[in-house]
Amino acid sequence: MYKTSGKSVSSNRMAAALRAQPKTDQYQFGPWTFTAVKGHILKSEGADRQQFESSLALPQVPEMVFADNVLRVQHEHGFGFEFNPLDALKRVDAEHDLMKVAGSDAWLKARSDSEHIHHVVRPFDWTFSTDYTGTLLGSDAVPILVSENAERIDIEKLKVKEKILFYADVLLYEDELADNGCSSLNVKIRVMPSGFFVLQRFYMRVDDVIIRVNDTRVYHEFGNTFCLREYASRESTFAELMVPPHLYTDPNEISAYLKLKHERIERMDLPIILDLPVSMATENMVE
Repeated sequence: MYKTSGKSVSSNRMAAALRAQPKTDQYQFGPWTFTAVKGHILKSEGADRQQFESSLALPQVPEMVFADNVLRVQHEHGFGFEFNPLDALKRVDAEHDLMKVAGSDAWLKARSDSEHIHHVVRPFDWTFSTDYTGTLLGSDAVPILVSENAERIDIEKLKVKEKILFYADVLLYEDELADNGCSSLNVKIRVMPSGFFVLQRFYMRVDDVIIRVNDTRVYHEFGNTFCLREYASRESTFAELMVPPHLYTDPNEISAYLKLKHERIERMDLPIILDLPVSMATENMVE
């Protein structure tokens, strides 16, 4: 862990995040509203902490959980989807330690002064790995129908230079695994005149052991009646990676060298036709 002025970078970030007040950025384009909320780290005790932890089966949560953070994409008719830390952590294995390495003992030792750690009576995935792909919004009356699909997101189309109308990068949780590596989940969105693209990335590194990246991508082209969603899980051991060590800590770079373990391609059919000409779209930024 890097040091600066006698304090760890992580400690400085945590202190700043605890002081920060939630900020909401909102952008409207046609019938769609894009919302990004960035708040403070969940405090170590109090009613909010108790309520958050009581919703999970996990005996412990990551060091830095941004409980109020959310990225939401919602249509004026109510349907849509969002990414939030609570639902993401519900997808973490609460019964099995999938990473039986020395780091597990170090992780527990580092939290020996925590009142919660003494209640741990079973193993769990202390790397907080999640296969979360987002939370669908709406009702039974206007559901989004998800099905397996062969059509992939056109990455080349996304490479075409367009004006970025709205961009957000939201951190949902992070843990340094008792200085044995890093585990983090963040989600980004960019809205363009032609559509929007979302990338949620879970990155996990246990030093000298393994690196894992779980990506969820969602793309919608305005005028279509569906979104495309792709989930891919990649991982490799350090012994398998024949790359410069500086790439280990860069999720964007290292993901290209990891072995694909699982992939799921889906189509999300929207409940109404969204054939909206761009000339009819309205733009409104709310800070």
